[in-house]
Amino acid sequence: MTENRKTKMLKKMRRKNQKMKEDMEEAMSSEDDGEQEDKDVEEDEEEGSEDEEGDVVEELDEDEEEEDDDEEEEEENEEDEKDPITGFTDENQSWLRLAGQKKKLDLDDSSDDDLPADEFPDDEESEEQEDEDDDSDGSSDSSDDDAGEEQEEGETLLPIEKAAKKLKKKQKIEGELAEEELRTNIAEAETFVLPSGQEIERESVQSPDLTMIHMRIKENMTVLADFNNKRKDERPRKEYVDLLRKDLCLYYSYNDYLMEKIMQLFPLAEVIEFLEACEVDRPVTIRTNTLKTRRRDLAQALINRGVNLDPVGKWSKVGLVVYDSAVPIGATPEYLAGHYILQGAASFLPVMALAPQEKEKVLDMCAAPGGKTTYIAQLMKNTGMLFVNDVNKDRVKAVVGNIHRLGVTNTALCCHDGRHFPKVIGGFDRVLLDAPCTGTGVISKDPSIKTNKDDADIKRHAHLQKELILAAIDSCDAKSATGGYVVYCTCSIMVEENEWVVDYALKKRNVKLVPTGLDFGKEGFTKFRELRLHPTLKLTRRFYPHTHNMEGFFVAKLKKFSNSIPGQEPKAQAESGETSTTPAETSTATPESSPLPQESPTQSTSPPTKRKKKAFFWKNKKSGKTPKAKTFKGRQKPGSGKRRKSKQRPGSAKKQKK
Repeated sequence: MTENRKTKMLKKMRRKNQKMKEDMEEAMSSEDDGEQEDKDVEEDEEEGSEDEEGDVVEELDEDEEEEDDDEEEEEENEEDEKDPITGFTDENQSWLRLAGQKKKLDLDDSSDDDLPADEFPDDEESEEQEDEDDDSDGSSDSSDDDAGEEQEEGETLLPIEKAAKKLKKKQKIEGELAEEELRTNIAEAETFVLPSGQEIERESVQSPDLTMIHMRIKENMTVLADFNNKRKDERPRKEYVDLLRKDLCLYYSYNDYLMEKIMQLFPLAEVIEFLEACEVDRPVTIRTNTLKTRRRDLAQALINRGVNLDPVGKWSKVGLVVYDSAVPIGATPEYLAGHYILQGAASFLPVMALAPQEKEKVLDMCAAPGGKTTYIAQLMKNTGMLFVNDVNKDRVKAVVGNIHRLGVTNTALCCHDGRHFPKVIGGFDRVLLDAPCTGTGVISKDPSIKTNKDDADIKRHAHLQKELILAAIDSCDAKSATGGYVVYCTCSIMVEENEWVVDYALKKRNVKLVPTGLDFGKEGFTKFRELRLHPTLKLTRRFYPHTHNMEGFFVAKLKKFSNSIPGQEPKAQAESGETSTTPAETSTATPESSPLPQESPTQSTSPPTKRKKKAFFWKNKKSGKTPKAKTFKGRQKPGSGKRRKSKQRPGSAKKQKK
């Protein structure tokens, strides 16, 4: 140890002398007049440095014997040791250290002032002690080499660079220690154990501890992710899943039926993501009204009013996302002037899939409150004809207000039941049906959906949606030159309200699914539990809050290729065949050739008798005579026929025959 100290001290003094020489040479070049004086100073300092080296060597030789005796005590407790020869005191010992040196040096007080300030950066005592232990074990040679390299780098680096380098090294060491600690904690963690019946009863009586339930949900999810290796006591998977469903119902305030539906719809890894996304409000989005302004001008006007916004995405050219606003976004002059409308990002998608063209005849069957209606008119540039219908008269008022504010002029409003709308008017080029649903995709807007929806609600809405989609298809014209399309959409994520309804329409009408034209979104289900649906349902699109950051939505686009109804085609052919054939031919026709059973002559009037009546009516009309109407007096009773015949005159019978 003493030899190492000697060598280090000599190296240090030599470097000091070399540095002083360089400083003197620079001073000599700058000052030409004082060359001789600088040389004298240099010689004096060289002599002084040599004297210092000799003094230090002599001191180290004298202390050699004392340090050998105290070597064992220094290794046991180096922090409490006080060396009478060292130049450091207890007060400055924590911060006064040599850069690059991992051990303390035994110096006099006089030598402390001679060392430069750059040689004393802040180091940690823990690193110093570790290096001292390494030196005591016999690794002094390697530490000397490292110290020399660090010292050479330290001479070229600035103090702030040195501090940054040490900080990075410290952070790296802390990160490695944290990873090791985490691994040990995971390895030592106990396996998840299902709660007993008494614990479940106690939780049902007492108020639930949400923190404990949240931890149990996480542990249960880890077990279910690797069930074969992490389950305990050969317990079935159903017990773990039932416990997870109950915990999720307690933690997120859902009823058991709806939570079971959500767990059937998503993988277990996505269930938590969906539930967490439904707890957060979706971003506020607005749609630019291109009938009055452009998106760039609108964005600039709102930014000047203190609104922080961005485009909603590359998929839309009219949408803007509002992050925060210094003014109410629904009461700005631009809003009142009809330059934009507050509308969810998911509501853009059905209209984009419908893609209405100019000068077309379009129907919005369930239009209130008018966001999609005004977007359709905007894409049509106020041309063509847009029929707007809603069954609720109170909600139609909101449609009227938005139409007037946004400057839409090509609409006609009506209030009819959509299921009977084909009887009112038909022949539309395109039809949009935003069917009423349970709203399981907009739980963030209406949290009451968590508890008030059950199986009866879903079945009731599904039945209504099937009737509406058939009416929408019947209202569309398959012979349209530019259209013949029907777009069906809901704000629900349930398969019973989406794919099942579209599959029903494919069986009942002459329609087919076509691509929606939307570049993003998940494909619809073709297989769901026991349901086996039409394979083309993969062309439909689903949107979720946790994946697309918008309301849960479903969009399907149908193309009508025939106006005939599959089940009613044979009946229509049979009716046309009966009118063209005579009664004799119908009587001789075989049952195999006739599609329907023969009707008796008493059930309906034959076609020849109808023709005779029409000919008789037009003959009297041309001659100016009006046929005598039958009155009650002209009808004879069964028993009074003989009496009336006796009173009749002979000529009256001939007139009646004529």
